[in-house]
Amino acid sequence: MNRFLLGLLGLILLAAGAAAAAVHLGFVPGIDRDAVLVPGTVLPPTWVLVVVAAAAVVIALLCLRWLIAQVPRRRISTWSWADDAGATRITTATAAAPFADEVTTYPGVRKVEAALTGPHTAPRLALVVRAHGDADLRGIRRRIDDEGLPRLREALGTPDLQATVEFRMTTSKADARVH
Repeated sequence: MNRFLLGLLGLILLAAGAAAAAVHLGFVPGIDRDAVLVPGTVLPPTWVLVVVAAAAVVIALLCLRWLIAQVPRRRISTWSWADDAGATRITTATAAAPFADEVTTYPGVRKVEAALTGPHTAPRLALVVRAHGDADLRGIRRRIDDEGLPRLREALGTPDLQATVEFRMTTSKADARVH
């Protein structure tokens, strides 16, 4: 809903700017493009114009940064181990996939997204569990902690693997977040 409203506001502002440009260029009949918009013709001091322009640039850059942050990014990194027998390389997505598949088989779970981040010496696991509305969240979390995570820790050789779990429930067609 938030992104929809922001997009709608952007479209309204874009239409207003296009309308102003059309009037300025004389494409709108019945409106005098040389007419005064506000009373008075004295320009403000130059420093006011510079401050307004600088503020507009800063606001535009902040908006651009926010917009870029909205794009979902999937970071896939590769972990490497080396020993006397050779080197092992594995992507974090490959390491997390069997764990996500296992958790998906738990009762009440519809889908699981798992992401391993950080170096292989101190990884972190982020889970997004999409569950049915009547699912036993405590039971799912207990199975993740008691069954799934110990196996993943053993498989990766990382006993200090930390995990965060976000549950997203489906009560109807809309998803609601439960943390």
